[in-house]
Amino acid sequence: MTDVAIETGGKRVFAAALDWPGWCRSAKDERTALATLGAYAVRFAPVAKKARIAFDPRTDATFRVVEHLAGTATTDFGAPDAVAKRDTRPLPAPEGERIASLLNAAWAIFDEVIASAPAELRKGPRGGGRDRDKMADHVRDAEGAYVRKLGLRLAPPDRHDRRAVARFREAITDVIRQPSKGTPLAEKGWPQRYAARRIAWHALDHAWEMQDRSKPA
Repeated sequence: MTDVAIETGGKRVFAAALDWPGWCRSAKDERTALATLGAYAVRFAPVAKKARIAFDPRTDATFRVVEHLAGTATTDFGAPDAVAKRDTRPLPAPEGERIASLLNAAWAIFDEVIASAPAELRKGPRGGGRDRDKMADHVRDAEGAYVRKLGLRLAPPDRHDRRAVARFREAITDVIRQPSKGTPLAEKGWPQRYAARRIAWHALDHAWEMQDRSKPA
């Protein structure tokens, strides 16, 4: 059974699997958010497999809601923004390694999707949506802002420079995996568990969008 936190805003509700960074979906209400999270278990399974962590979409998609969190304007805008109580518990070394591995796996999936997606993606019903390169740049730029929440001062790398990207990501995972008291490592920053969940969610959310919009209508 998977422990889930429900984050409720005025217009949007997120369901986040607390022990599985990146496995997080939203909808208009709690019931639908949980159903959507369950439906995405098969899409999250390759992330766990790449991280070499056992995951069964049939059993791990059985949920237990352990926290209800108040959302913010960011929640309604479309990003999970609430820190759970579990995020602030002491982080032992094995768990730090685990969530860092899942974050690295989420990035690997994101890179694979970019490599296989067409440059022009199918537009939304109103003609909106970024194409592949703009979406990839958006994720890179967001991560350039996210690192400050971990106490890092790093410029986002040229995403075509594989070594620079690897160094940038390694700096993030080095912080994510280090044992801690579970408190933010920077003033007004993020606890490591929440940071891993937010960064992995963002990469996977856009990877899955890219996959969906690569297909014919």
